[in-house]
Amino acid sequence: MTGPWPVRCYVGLGSNLDAPRDHVRAALDQLDRLPGCRRVAASPCYTSAPLGPQDQPDYCNAVAALDTDLAPLELLGQLQALERAHGRTLARRWGERTLDLDLLLYGNLQLASALLTLPHPGLSSRDFVLYPLADIAPPDLPIPGLGRLDELLARCPKEHLKPTP
Repeated sequence: MTGPWPVRCYVGLGSNLDAPRDHVRAALDQLDRLPGCRRVAASPCYTSAPLGPQDQPDYCNAVAALDTDLAPLELLGQLQALERAHGRTLARRWGERTLDLDLLLYGNLQLASALLTLPHPGLSSRDFVLYPLADIAPPDLPIPGLGRLDELLARCPKEHLKPTP
């Protein structure tokens, strides 16, 4: 546990299989029910082209803000259990999935371990993460070791990202 006070963290959500928007919406509700967590905000859903192999459907993406009393690795374990509950399997790197949950930020923590890197290593260059994050976080949100959110947005064009209908 981190202590009696919550830490604000941000979680990226993505899906491109079996009714992706339904998986993302269900996961947003389930994040609020994780032990030691309270969802405080959720971005709208966006549609984006796949980052990896292009022979897969487009993704539905969103970002949620959580307040948590869980330590980072405890929270990661809860997120991975939620992915498994949605039927996630790892067929190929950056391949299709029913649900992908990435711990993007955990307060001001910088961490590099075999299990978890914070901030998330792709955060600063992925429009499908930065723009939904900007929908729910202050523009001057510090991204540890990388700068402010508004500075990262200025360097990351919104290329193929569009609102999910």
